Amino acid sequence: MSRKLKKGYFVKGQFVAEGSELDLEYKRELKGTDDATRTDLKRESTELQKLGEDLLTLRAELMTRLALPEKLTEAVAEAKRISNFEGKRRQIQFIGKLMRKLDAAQLDGIRTALIEQHTPSALETQTLHQAEIWRDRLLNEDDSLGQWITLSPSTDSQQLRALVRQARKDAKPKKPGAAIRHGRAYRDIFQIVRAELLGENNLDDAPDLPHDPGVDV
Repeated sequence: MSRKLKKGYFVKGQFVAEGSELDLEYKRELKGTDDATRTDLKRESTELQKLGEDLLTLRAELMTRLALPEKLTEAVAEAKRISNFEGKRRQIQFIGKLMRKLDAAQLDGIRTALIEQHTPSALETQTLHQAEIWRDRLLNEDDSLGQWITLSPSTDSQQLRALVRQARKDAKPKKPGAAIRHGRAYRDIFQIVRAELLGENNLDDAPDLPHDPGVDV
């Protein structure tokens, strides 16, 4: 018994069956309707859920500045507390639903805050550059440690001296011609110097920065 062929047509080499979702979408487009298609709605829903998930990474002061609805703020805080994978996934889906209730201005505010968080200021960029210079001086110039302590007396000199000693030891190639590999001490020196330059005197309170390429942690 021969199989009955489906009715339909081809669009750009793709067969579109009559009554299918794609067929209905094409027909809506032909009618010139402005109503959002199912594909558009699904895409928008996915984007909003991703934006809601990104809220979990936003710094506290930026989150506060947004003044989002209390229910959404509480949902984000709850998602941060959940450690179970499935539980967190469901909570993020719930956040995505709440995101649909925000207006365009609120959504733009969230996008702007996320961009701001990931864009370093001119001062931060200059500080990072200065921290790199001082780290290299501390490792390569014997008198630089005393100079740094004079400029930043709040630094724990014993801790910094020990880190410099360890970083110099780590930097020695294990085999002739081998590439230099920097260890944890190299990274910690950078964080201490950066924290002092920014007025953050406690290493534990300093933000955890991405370490340089080639640093073994």
